[in-house]
Amino acid sequence: MELWEAILLGIVQGLTEFLPVSSSGHIELGKALLGVEEAGLAFSVVVHGATALSTVVVFREDIGALVGGLFRPGQEGVPARTFAGYVLLSMVPLALVFVYFMDDLEGFVDGRIDAVGMALLFTATLLFWAHRRGHEGGRLGWKQAFFIGCAQAVAVLPGISRSGSTISAALLLGVDRSEAARFSFLMVLPPILGATALEVKDLVEHPELLEIMTPAALMAAAIAAFLSGWWACRTMMALVKRNGFLGFAVYCAMAGILAIGLSAT
Repeated sequence: MELWEAILLGIVQGLTEFLPVSSSGHIELGKALLGVEEAGLAFSVVVHGATALSTVVVFREDIGALVGGLFRPGQEGVPARTFAGYVLLSMVPLALVFVYFMDDLEGFVDGRIDAVGMALLFTATLLFWAHRRGHEGGRLGWKQAFFIGCAQAVAVLPGISRSGSTISAALLLGVDRSEAARFSFLMVLPPILGATALEVKDLVEHPELLEIMTPAALMAAAIAAFLSGWWACRTMMALVKRNGFLGFAVYCAMAGILAIGLSAT
């Protein structure tokens, strides 16, 4: 992979991790358009780690307050411990999919741009539905956390946006817009960090996988993913408050049609 390709794919990863357009789907489309057969495990590690770091930077105050609140005695620590419980509950559907279905799903979508296209069309429909039917005013609870987690589990398929599906689910369940976006971005940190740790373990066991990309390309991809992820995360928070999903719904529909068209050529 050339240096400019690494930077471009890093930007794509950072932007699409938080904007409701599917990062995995766009990475697959980007590789198809650039003619890159395999980005490599090392690329996955650095860009996912960089986007996770951008989330930590944007929500550093929330994370600091949450961690501090976990150790406060009595009623003072209840809000933080409850929110942490919501995050843990939201991870259950994703964990079940990862353990029992991930290999089959990866085999089904591997190299299939048409499947990515259909998933993007599903994302477009979900975003449009949330734009038209989403309401707010309610608070996050155990039921909402579980169903938002189910939406995150569905988003393991390339082309289905994680942020788009989780925020849309929260809005359709009546969760306040700001709380929906905050929970969506914080709930993904443990899965991303866990997946990155497993990928690092694989790299340690198979160091030859590092040879696919040069250190300069890896560093450039990481910086590009961090900066674009930081911008996209802040932008998405503002868009959720304005219910600015319609444009992304149109974009995902067009990208899905493009993907299906590419698969037919």
